[in-house]
Amino acid sequence: MAREQKAKAKKEQLKGKAKATVGRAVGNETMAAKGQAEKSKGDARQAKEKAKDVFRG
Repeated sequence: MAREQKAKAKKEQLKGKAKATVGRAVGNETMAAKGQAEKSKGDARQAKEKAKDVFRG
């Protein structure tokens, strides 16, 4: 299960970064903001999974 969550986090990070980059490139601030939010969500998910790993030992 943890592997799936880590993969999901990485996917969110990459997708968010791409969306933010494209949004900035075309001048679409809404898309850029949504992309950054998605990337942040992926970052948070990754941090949660890393914390779980620390407690699992």
